[in-house]
Formats: sequence, C-alpha cells, structure tokens
Amino acid sequence: MANKAAVVFRVVAVAEAFSWAGLLVGMFFKYVVDLGEGGVPVLGMVHGIIFVLYVAVTLAVFRPLAWRPKTLVLALLASVPPLFTWIFEKWALRSGKLDGPRRRAQGGVNLFVREPARA
Repeated sequence: MANKAAVVFRVVAVAEAFSWAGLLVGMFFKYVVDLGEGGVPVLGMVHGIIFVLYVAVTLAVFRPLAWRPKTLVLALLASVPPLFTWIFEKWALRSGKLDGPRRRAQGGVNLFVREPARA
C-alpha cells in the first residue's frame, strides 16, 4: 500500500509543479508581453484542478506513509509557492518519507535511507 501511495503522491506533486510553471508562463505572456489571454484561463483551470488533487492526495497518503503531522503540514504548505511540491517530493524521497513504516515488507523505494551495516 505504501509503495502505491508514494507513486501516486510523486506523480501528483510533479504534475502540480509543472501546472504552476505553465500558469506562470501563461501569465508572463498575458501581463508582461501583452499577447492577450496567453492560455491563462485554461492553464489556471488545469492548475486549480491539479492543486485540489494534490491536497486531496496528500491528505489521503499521509497515514499509509506514516507521516508525522509536521510532514503533512510541510507537504500542504509546499503547494503554495511555485515548484515547491517538486522540491518537497525530492526531499521526501531522499529522507525516506515516501517509504512508509514497513518499506521492506511492501517493497518501498528505500533508495536513500541508510541502515546500519551488519556485522
């Protein structure tokens, strides 16, 4: 369960970051370059949907991944500044937050978590 939750969270976190970036590009063309709408209505709607999906997925996966409340709050706050969901996702992967409590039994990623050497 934790592995599936981690994959879903990672996909949605990166999608939210890219939708933020797309919206910023659209706003640049609309307000700075003055090329009309620049896709802002569509990009804004897409970003809004993915933002809500990110919040819902974050609230859904924090228990299967055994996150502490502090990690949950950080994940939710990461959705506000542009591209911070991607930064949070990379940090969570490296710190083992996406492995869940039983990473060995459920095939978690366990890429960056160091365990003591066996004697």
